[in-house]
Amino acid sequence: MITRRQFVMSTSATLALGALGAVGAFEVFGWRGGRAEAQTFSVLELEAKGPLDDIPMGSATAPVTIIEYASMTCPHCAAFANETFPKLKEKYIDTGKVKYIMREYPLDGLAAAAFMLARCGGPDKYYPLIETLFAQQQKWAVREPIPPLLAIAKQAGFTQPSFEACINDKAQLSKVQQMRDRGSQKFKVDSTPTFFINGERHPGALSIEELDKAIAPLIKS
Repeated sequence: MITRRQFVMSTSATLALGALGAVGAFEVFGWRGGRAEAQTFSVLELEAKGPLDDIPMGSATAPVTIIEYASMTCPHCAAFANETFPKLKEKYIDTGKVKYIMREYPLDGLAAAAFMLARCGGPDKYYPLIETLFAQQQKWAVREPIPPLLAIAKQAGFTQPSFEACINDKAQLSKVQQMRDRGSQKFKVDSTPTFFINGERHPGALSIEELDKAIAPLIKS
């Protein structure tokens, strides 16, 4: 759990790391375990343009669309990304059966800053940065996050000035916040990760077996 006491702000990161706040973030928005009753939302409404453009992965004509609301500092999201997502990608995304979309739902300012870095990298680097950030979450979701985040950013082609400009971009931060608020208010997202599979809401870090069960009836034989 990340609390305000664990943050050491650098002046270059105060905006992004402080804007959402950290006190109680995991208690308020965090993963709660278990399986809530499924809810279904309009696919058209879910896929309507939001504050930030979606960056789809997979075939635009795939019969199944999976939208994941995640937080970059959420350990359950990292576990899904590191352990289950590669199986989902190989079995369904790469074969044209699933279109996948990541949506920002930061639980704290550090998660917002990480998402902003992924967005600043551009569409081609968005998912590679997301993958790297989740894989190295334990390195940068720490007391002093700026040095490891900067190191990751430099590997993706950022300079220190471009890194600082990115995480201090007020307009970008506002859009990330709006993405979270839209998910919460419009689609009842209250935990991370939360998945929408052709509109049906599935909270919690789904296993590949649970994904198989949800996807199979939606794919025509």
